[in-house]
Amino acid sequence: MNELLIKESLKIENMIFEVRGKQVILSSDVAKLYKTETRIINQTIKRNIMRFPESFCFQLTTEEMVNLKSQFVISSLRNEFVHGGPRYLPYVLTEQGIMMLSGLLKSDIAVKVNVQIIDAFVAMRQYISDTLVNQNFINSLVYKHDEEIKLLKDSFDKLQENKKANAIFFDGQIYDAYSLLLDILNGAKKEIIIIDNYAGKELLNILKEIDIKIIIYSANMNETLIKKYMNQYHNVELFPNNKFHDRFIIVDKKIIYHCGSSFKDLGKKCFAINRIESDKILNDVLNEIKK
Repeated sequence: MNELLIKESLKIENMIFEVRGKQVILSSDVAKLYKTETRIINQTIKRNIMRFPESFCFQLTTEEMVNLKSQFVISSLRNEFVHGGPRYLPYVLTEQGIMMLSGLLKSDIAVKVNVQIIDAFVAMRQYISDTLVNQNFINSLVYKHDEEIKLLKDSFDKLQENKKANAIFFDGQIYDAYSLLLDILNGAKKEIIIIDNYAGKELLNILKEIDIKIIIYSANMNETLIKKYMNQYHNVELFPNNKFHDRFIIVDKKIIYHCGSSFKDLGKKCFAINRIESDKILNDVLNEIKK
């Protein structure tokens, strides 16, 4: 099995291509690497569609399929186009989508192969970066087109920011998980909203050092614990709410993060923390908690 996975991983770079300015991989190729059916991958995406904004996953249009088919020799894409037709437009996943998917699939193979897929995305980004830097026109732009270079730098900075804001953690990575959570919380300037049905002592221990307004929406909070906390600390407001299954952090009502684990269980099992790049989802969640 290990030998087979290594052989597959050598081909992952050939499965990654660019659509809408994003590096993506076909759901059918993900299924091949995970040793499962494309149908299972697509069903998992559809049943958890709120976890897959466009920055994580999207369906190709017919035009995009035709363009890709003409530019690349992608057998899986060609087969889907010929046999499925335009009614079955395939899904593609970005690096963040792969991380989210691996946390939803209960598969040992998916967890192991996921690391190799993420490494392939990183390798492709590095290749593109090195290629751009080495081209002569980049050197001339440095001197003649300062504004274009600034935009290019901003793009790479955003890429690095997204890399920090999107991470998958495996069993035992407790420190790394809490470290990222602290980075997210400490990035707030005015207000933090936390949605977690099992918020408890572990979360309060982190929040007591943060000197800004914090609002917690939870269905299960120990009233005695909260009363004792509020007698000593005054940065937290608690509101009962049982509308949410998943955990979210909203920073300054501008940035929303999705967490696959309750904050009391960070690092105990495989899960992901991801920044959701969708103003619509952010506003939908804010509106829902106001009801």
